Amino acid sequence: MPIGRQSRRRQGGRSRAARIAVPLAIPMALGLTLGIVITVSGGTHSTASPAADAASASPSASPTPSATSSGGTTTPTANVNCDIIVPAHPLTAKGLATAYQLTGPDGMTPEASGCTMTNAANLGAFVQATILDPRTGKLYVYDPLVITQGTTPAVAPVVPKLPRNAIVTIDFGFNGTDLTQVGATPNTLGNANCVNGEPGSVFGQVSFCNGTNFFTAAHQLEAEGRLVVPSEGTSTKIVASGGALGTGQACPTTHNFDMVDQDPSDNVTTEYLLNPATGQTAQDTASNAGNIAGSMLLLNGSDNTLLDLFMDPVLGCTPFQVPDLANNDQPTSSQALDELLAEKTRNQPKLVALVPENDEMTLNGDGQFDVAKTDLYREEVGQTLVNRQNNQTSSPAMYCQNLVNIQTPFIAANQALLATGQSPVTAVGDNLFTFLANRLSMSFTNLACQDFGLTDPVTVTLNGAGVGVAATFNTTPQKATNTGSTTTPPQGGRKGRNHHRYMNPSGM
Repeated sequence: MPIGRQSRRRQGGRSRAARIAVPLAIPMALGLTLGIVITVSGGTHSTASPAADAASASPSASPTPSATSSGGTTTPTANVNCDIIVPAHPLTAKGLATAYQLTGPDGMTPEASGCTMTNAANLGAFVQATILDPRTGKLYVYDPLVITQGTTPAVAPVVPKLPRNAIVTIDFGFNGTDLTQVGATPNTLGNANCVNGEPGSVFGQVSFCNGTNFFTAAHQLEAEGRLVVPSEGTSTKIVASGGALGTGQACPTTHNFDMVDQDPSDNVTTEYLLNPATGQTAQDTASNAGNIAGSMLLLNGSDNTLLDLFMDPVLGCTPFQVPDLANNDQPTSSQALDELLAEKTRNQPKLVALVPENDEMTLNGDGQFDVAKTDLYREEVGQTLVNRQNNQTSSPAMYCQNLVNIQTPFIAANQALLATGQSPVTAVGDNLFTFLANRLSMSFTNLACQDFGLTDPVTVTLNGAGVGVAATFNTTPQKATNTGSTTTPPQGGRKGRNHHRYMNPSGM
């Protein structure tokens, strides 16, 4: 639907969840930090996982879809990092339709490193483009394809028809720890304004190309009235949100403390199809899904996927969607769209969750707070830079305080509703409620919130397999101490960036 004609958040449309065939089970991870391999329903699609050591999930208590995913170790050497080769001219139609190549770091082959799309649940990479027409203000999405280096696409990517002078932003997501961009030519990354972090200190799972220019243009067009971002919508199902009680609550966005974790605004909503017989990938289009026998759907674990695919349907909300240029203009969401929705003034919660300095993706190479790196990240997702005003909500201490004081009562008050939802990661929680509760507890630890005089507000009950099956909450408001530290983490800093990908503060 043309964005200029969208007056509200869509309450209908084609749901991606409807295409998932069998509760999601993946190796233990915090939140949605590892990817998902799921079986597509209908047509000629197989119900078997492509991984030899795949483990099927147990049946869900709700009638929601379920899935399978690969388990076991990533590689014999447990490599967790990969490189992605960015094609020349990535902001053009030709560049968008040229496959990105996933390969090992430091010259390692895909096979030796485990950096293959058949290993997507552990080390899969995903790319997403959001496209702005500067003349009309219309928005579009196109998901460039990622293939394993040395392979070819299962189906050649669709060449998109871009608006004249289109402004493109490209977001990267990864299911491992660090994904490093490598240009196909010496000038590729510079010419496309690609940002991977600071020298010697990458963001980790995410990176960007041309995000600053895209959001600057989008914000200008919004101010001129040519780009119309819809309302976030309201839900008659939510009984508490943002500390308020009552029905008719606003739907959460990626800037709501109701739903964020320790690394907000990260990763993408891109989906790919995997042909398990050949190891080749293809764009997730209706045509490809019907023509690749036994195809498997690959997802990037992300805050955006959590909100758009799992929380919104349960809460009675719908993502901001625009035409998908690879899939006959079918409506789809994207990371950039989620940010535009969240940034809209009328959609902003009272207390706004921005990327904080204690997000491990924004720490420097020594594990210290880094304002410049945080600002670099924020610019690429259209957020305001670190300043005194937004530090009142998103400084390290205040981010922790707001996470505790806002998300805890939201999950507790909406327990019955959330418990009807499917868990994105059944190794973390057996339904959406227990998943969110466990994720909140782990986020508390990974942000070092205890260093600001706060106490973990969640007590999670685990079953014999280490899965969250119940939770209780202390909803008494807490007040952070040590709030003046904005450049140095408490207790001498937190070493080991991205350690939360593997640690288990809840005892799993």
